Amino acid sequence: MVDASTMPNVTPSDACLTRREIQLLVDCKPVRAPGHAMAMSRRVLPDRLRQAAHRHLATGPRLIVARGTFASIDTAVRQAFTAETQMLLEDMRILAQTFQSISGHDALRVRLERVVSDSCRKFHVDCVDLRLLCTYCGPGVQWTRDEGRTIAEAEPGAVVFLKGRCAPNWREDDTLRHRSPPLSVLPEGDRMRLLLTVDAADACGASADEPLVIAA
Repeated sequence: MVDASTMPNVTPSDACLTRREIQLLVDCKPVRAPGHAMAMSRRVLPDRLRQAAHRHLATGPRLIVARGTFASIDTAVRQAFTAETQMLLEDMRILAQTFQSISGHDALRVRLERVVSDSCRKFHVDCVDLRLLCTYCGPGVQWTRDEGRTIAEAEPGAVVFLKGRCAPNWREDDTLRHRSPPLSVLPEGDRMRLLLTVDAADACGASADEPLVIAA
């Protein structure tokens, strides 16, 4: 398994999107190898991206879910972003393309959500083959390899790939489990996250009949 403590730091540059994409692939592609349940790329978000994420968290839709090809998703979700939050959309494009390259899925589900509760509180394994998680604002995903005695947490901006039960050669005795970070233990003003999830279009029994959801 990938030890998150050994992963290199990545400082993104506004002027070099290609370099950011290459670094993400280098960091996260090992998740496809047998015995690797997780891969992570740490990122220090540039100020413009961090500001765009916080602006979207404050004023944007609480939920955006889009399913389909990368091109159809890109076209569909543009309406949910403004000039002030455009940098967030650009980063989401990079992460969706990275997921597509690593997973091999032609059709994706992209979900951007404002989280304000203790959702997914128990350590678990998702019923997917592969999932990408990135928390732009607030605490990131938590994981454990020893049934919760030791808990690690991704920093804001980190890109985390997690294998699920549907991954080829996944084993029930794989000890890595993850959960959403509990928000109720935080000061009231900090109980909010902006979470991006990317996985296959049919993840969690999703239906292609509703390719786009934007909830205010």
